[in-house]
Amino acid sequence: MTGIGVARGTALYVGAVLGPGVLVLPALAVQAAGPASLLAWAMMLAVSVPIAAAFAALGIRYPDAGGVATFTRRAFGPAAGTVVGWWFYAAVPMGMVAGAMAGARYAATALGGGPGATAVTVAGMLAAAYALNVVGLHRSGRLHLALTGGLCALLITVIVVSAPHIKASQFTPFAPEGPAGVGNAAAVLFVAICGWEAAAHLAGEFTRPRRQLPIVAGASLGIIAILYTGLAICTVGVLGASGGSSEVPLLRLLGPQVGVAAVVMALCALLLAFGACFTFIAAAARAGAALGRDGAFPGWFAVTRAGVPRRSLAVQASGAAVVAVAVLAAPTVVDVDLLMRAFSVLLASVTLLGLTAAARLLSSPLIRGGAALGAVVVGGVAACGGPLLVLPAVVAVAALTWRRYRSVPRDPAASRPVPKPAGGTRPRRVAEVDVQRRRAYDLVNPAARTAVSRRPHPSP
Repeated sequence: MTGIGVARGTALYVGAVLGPGVLVLPALAVQAAGPASLLAWAMMLAVSVPIAAAFAALGIRYPDAGGVATFTRRAFGPAAGTVVGWWFYAAVPMGMVAGAMAGARYAATALGGGPGATAVTVAGMLAAAYALNVVGLHRSGRLHLALTGGLCALLITVIVVSAPHIKASQFTPFAPEGPAGVGNAAAVLFVAICGWEAAAHLAGEFTRPRRQLPIVAGASLGIIAILYTGLAICTVGVLGASGGSSEVPLLRLLGPQVGVAAVVMALCALLLAFGACFTFIAAAARAGAALGRDGAFPGWFAVTRAGVPRRSLAVQASGAAVVAVAVLAAPTVVDVDLLMRAFSVLLASVTLLGLTAAARLLSSPLIRGGAALGAVVVGGVAACGGPLLVLPAVVAVAALTWRRYRSVPRDPAASRPVPKPAGGTRPRRVAEVDVQRRRAYDLVNPAARTAVSRRPHPSP
């Protein structure tokens, strides 16, 4: 089985970071800080550079499906790695349902659809994302690459069409809410730079991680920076303060061509939501398999078929179904905003420990310094979670409790050491267990398996 290359890897990375939040984030930032929201965008894009560099460097050094959990375990021990893995695995179902609903609602509003159309669109989008992940990244990679290319073309079209209508008068007063408004806008925009930690779980899928990951990270950063900057400037320069009160701000950027604009924005919304769902689901499925391999989850999760962690995917799909039913059954209690904020708090916690691990594990002073700076910024954003900070605390307690009691054997005799036979050979049962563990490790680490297969065989 071949690994993914630069083009498909870039599509996956862009899909992870450039999620459905781009549909509303420029307007929310304008609402929080006015034209000064451009400063908040500049801050977030600047912070994303050391974050991307740190996770790319960690992926090069430890190309493992465990991603941030693997990095954290190496830096701070198995307990910390277990907690981070549980955080990420628990966050993805909530984030995927919230993202799919945000994209579907945007598309429904643009096309004039109702709640029924939104529900059907969400179900279809999530089903397609999980189904393509069952097929595998290598087989579905070309389709995802085409979808990401189409999405970027649509967003560039929005920027090109709206740019001639920018007015200098829309930039005054520049900071009506003062520095506090810029800070609030930066907290809102943190969602715009999430995704690098998810992409880290896919480092083991690359054919040559050391050579490809720097190119993929740099290309993804460039694409994302161009799109975010263009959309932010157009939102401020064309819509001004009124952009913050619109439910479909990007639709208004396309001007009087209502029919064409509606179709374009509906496609953008669906592609943005689908791209993020596809990449995060792939990352979470591989994270679950790696956690099962490392003992942070039951070993059942580590079983894969043709390199696809189908059992972990099934658990993720079940979790997303439960979350979606909860949203539909009690929309006043569990809504999209709550899910997005919970997802953001958990992901910020994962990113914080991942950057802290980078500052400890990496040898480059420049990347370590950038990771430390990113950790400070992400820590400040995580602190803005308020009451939702109880969520990562609860998940951490559950992870540590499970870790503490999972190793207690049901049969007291099972804890007795296996005697070593004469002659220095190991018991057959122990050797078979080691072979099974080796196979599980190889299945969730294609890069390691490829490297082993390429070693020259010794001459007879």
